[in-house]
Amino acid sequence: MRNRRSPELTEPVPTHRTDPVLDVVVPVFNEERDLEPSVRRLHAHLRATFPHPFRITIADNASTDSTPRIAARLTDELPEAHWLRLDEKGRGRALRTAWTRSPAPVLAYMDVDLSTDLAALSPLVAPLLSGHSEMAIGTRLAPGSRVVRGLKREIISRCYNALLRSVLAVRFTDAQCGFKAVRRDVAERLLPLVRDSEWFFDTELLVTAERAGLRIHEVPVDWVDDPDSRVDILATALADLRGVARLLATPPPAGALRDGHAPDRRLAAAGTAVAARVLAHLPLYAALRPSAGPQAANGLALLVCAGVLRHRGSGPLGLLTGLALTAGSLVVLHHAAPSAGYAAELAVLLAANLAPLLRFPLLRALGACRAFRAPRVLRERVSRI
Repeated sequence: MRNRRSPELTEPVPTHRTDPVLDVVVPVFNEERDLEPSVRRLHAHLRATFPHPFRITIADNASTDSTPRIAARLTDELPEAHWLRLDEKGRGRALRTAWTRSPAPVLAYMDVDLSTDLAALSPLVAPLLSGHSEMAIGTRLAPGSRVVRGLKREIISRCYNALLRSVLAVRFTDAQCGFKAVRRDVAERLLPLVRDSEWFFDTELLVTAERAGLRIHEVPVDWVDDPDSRVDILATALADLRGVARLLATPPPAGALRDGHAPDRRLAAAGTAVAARVLAHLPLYAALRPSAGPQAANGLALLVCAGVLRHRGSGPLGLLTGLALTAGSLVVLHHAAPSAGYAAELAVLLAANLAPLLRFPLLRALGACRAFRAPRVLRERVSRI
């Protein structure tokens, strides 16, 4: 378990109360199959393991199947269950509404499929109750996690979190795991700053919290992928990239970063260029791919990007480097997985576009290593690549 510390601890949460101490929100949209067994399983787990009053809030965001009827019945049968109905879709909108209306001092949420093992719930909320941390997140990408999911989702998840660390200079490891908790007093300050109401809500909330210097506790989790997930991966990925570009254009306020941490200006500039290239390259590739094939679509998309985006790295050398990285990545992908589809190709292209950013942590690591001191001329040449 890892914790991002700031100088002072917050006060412990009073647990000797009759009102709920913990409110676990389960956002749902057309989940008539999974809703009842998952809520009953969560309720039984909390009854057996959580020693304080709790509440389970079913946040139904505009379901059109029998989800509302099932949620209403669960509310009648389980005294700790609560049902909230919204007229608009959006996971972020559902969480914002449920957390804003909740009386509990600790707010959490988890996906209705319960992909995360419930044994991690107590370690998730314990540091918030004690005042040790302001937020806590489950992570599938830290040592100690055990994850079962397909190669495509694994690649996309790792590329996305690498993008966040490279471009936004964040230090948490997993932005998308549907298993998070926050203290209500902290949520009251953060939620007005979060603009997204869809899938990017999680990422924006975490980035905002880290920029504000809050402690984010990470809990390695056991996680099993839901094969029936209906998330549109391509649409969600493009929306996430737009969100990352928006956050990149909104720098943290002066003094918000803790421990003297400040993003490298060269990294920020390079990140801006990479974000612009990714936002142009990937949609162009997706549009050209059906008719031109992978390599031709990639080359044409890069040429268009080089002509439209006139930033550092878009000249002939930058174009050749980008073409070598992306084309080579596609060759490796199709050799390793001949049946790979669009989503895997886009994930690989995203990783290839991010590769130039690795020179910044590499140079910092080399500079900190006493056993190796790169000559100044070499460091300067590498920094100009």
